[in-house]
Order: sequence, then C-alpha cells, then structure tokens
Amino acid sequence: MKDRNALVTGSTRGIGAAVAEALAAEGCNVMLSGFGETAAIEAERERLARQYGVSVAYNPADLSEEADCDSLVEATVGAFGSVDILVNNAVIRYFHGIDEFPRNEWNHAIAVNVTAPFILTQKVLPGMRERKWGRIVNFSSVLGMAARSGRADYVVSKHAMLGLTRATAAEIHDIEGITCNAICPGSVLTPNTDIKINELAEERSLSFEEATEVFLARRGQTRNFINPAQVAKLMIFLCQDSSHDITGAALPIDQGRSSTWLEFGGT
Repeated sequence: MKDRNALVTGSTRGIGAAVAEALAAEGCNVMLSGFGETAAIEAERERLARQYGVSVAYNPADLSEEADCDSLVEATVGAFGSVDILVNNAVIRYFHGIDEFPRNEWNHAIAVNVTAPFILTQKVLPGMRERKWGRIVNFSSVLGMAARSGRADYVVSKHAMLGLTRATAAEIHDIEGITCNAICPGSVLTPNTDIKINELAEERSLSFEEATEVFLARRGQTRNFINPAQVAKLMIFLCQDSSHDITGAALPIDQGRSSTWLEFGGT
C-alpha cells in the first residue's frame, strides 16, 4: 500500500481520524476532509505527515454541495496525482420520528450520507479503471442491517450505503484490481457518543460508567465499545492486495450484535 493515495471523508475525528492515521502508517498519502477547529486540524495534518513521512492535505469540502464533492476529488488528484483509495465515512444524523422529521434536515442528511458517496465514487472510478487498481470502502453500520426508531435518516442512509457498495461491486466485477466493500461497525466511542452517554447519565442520575453500561445494553453490545483503531485495521485489510477476492461484501465489526439482534431485543 505504500505510496497509494487515499481520500477519507469525515476524517477529522472519530472513525475517520483512525482510518486516516492507519493509512498514513501504511505509507499512503492522505487527503483529510471534514469539519472542526482549523488550528486543531492543521496540527493533526502536520503530525501525520511528520510522524509517517507521507503527504497529508486537508480540504474543507461541504459534502452536501455537489460542486464541493467534485472539487474534493479534483483537489486530491491535484495534490497527489490520483485517488487510489476512497473511504466514504462522513455522516450526519438527526434524531426525529418520521412524522415530525423536518424535510430540510432529511434532505441535508441524504445529501451528505448518500449522494456525496455516490458522486465521489462516480468521480474516482474512471481513474481506477484506467490504472486497473482501486479500493472503495464505504462505512455503513449495524443499522444498515436493522433499524431503530427515531433514526430514519441514519437507518435509510446506512441501508443505502450497502446498496451503493453492491451496485458498485457489480459494475467493476470484471476488473480484478478494483474492489468495493462496506464495513458495518457497532457502537464506537466517539465524541458524539460521549455526549449521548453524558446526557443519559444526567437524565438518570447515573455515573458515566453506569450510563455506559445502559447505553451499550440498549444496543445489544454487552462488552464494551468498538475501538476505532480496530475498525481501521479491518479497513486496511480491505485495501491490501491480499483482499482482492473480497468485493461487494458487508463486514460487521460489532461483537456479534447484528447476528444476535433478536436475542437482545433489537432496541
């Protein structure tokens, strides 16, 4: 994987940041994309480049805008010469029931979570076909294989990512060097998850540790949170040449949550 060029959306924090670091550690040049505090992003960009001896760039594309999706790929090609690895990780979510879901928020979520990955895939595929090598890794979720109430945008988006993965794999099946797969994580401890646990702790007068147990039990995940670094290792495997026969797959990393959903009640 050394000297491959990667574009990772949603890579300024959480799973995306772990993925970006794992790719840099493998010798890949990385385009970061996401939102956050400018100085913190620049410090992380500089650290990755210095620590791993690779080129790391940043583009603040707004993935809800089609033109920004196009320019993000163009900026990556301009910086590195190609996009060999595309990781569609960026996601936004709102928490509403279907009957009260504001349409502007629905449209925003679908634009970022579904339309942007489609456009980015559409933009990078011609170059991958020309070079006869490429890896596309889409991030779905255990909620791409099931559902929970109050998360219609997220559930629909993550189901759609599985459809995009399979449709892409079907269109590139005749090119041995290109694959497209999806990773379906369970509950991962991210800054957003941390906020939810603190809210639950306050609501129920629990300690953070007690609230964490309740949070995980609700999701059928009884041991602990999935480590973003472990998710990144699975992504790295999918980008290696040894995974060339795996395409169109949806790979859960969820402590068995998706396969034992009914046992845990699925709520």
